[in-house]
Amino acid sequence: MNDCTIALAGNPNVGKSTIFNALTGMRQHVGNWPGKTVERKEGQVSLDGRTLTLVDLPGTYSLAARSLEEQIARDFIVRERPKAVVNVLDAANLERNLYLTAQLLETGARLILVLNMADVATSRGLILNARALSSELACPVITMTASKQQGLAELRAALQAMT
Repeated sequence: MNDCTIALAGNPNVGKSTIFNALTGMRQHVGNWPGKTVERKEGQVSLDGRTLTLVDLPGTYSLAARSLEEQIARDFIVRERPKAVVNVLDAANLERNLYLTAQLLETGARLILVLNMADVATSRGLILNARALSSELACPVITMTASKQQGLAELRAALQAMT
């Protein structure tokens, strides 16, 4: 795979397509139902004069590939070996989302974690400690509210550093 390919992976309905649209300027339809993205979508991201290919993968709860969506996501990450994987998590439901994160770490993929929907987590009284999580998992962790474009500059900086 191209050395400038970045995958967006995560559970269904965590905001992957919203982040994809914000980074690429594209207008992929964003839906709030399981199986909305059943194929991978590709777009271009420009960072300091360098063009990256961003691949929005279908939502998956694991790399076990029990469904077509999971198979597409797993095969792309494991076989295509993108330069990095942006693992998008629902910040208000981290426990449910971290199973996939653990599997992604086991593949040896270079990860950037995005704790998306941070505004929802905060409104529920949850405290997000991105620095501690980054230290524990040895990868960059970005806190975002993609629907409001909050944290987008930090994600761009992490992508720039990763490539």
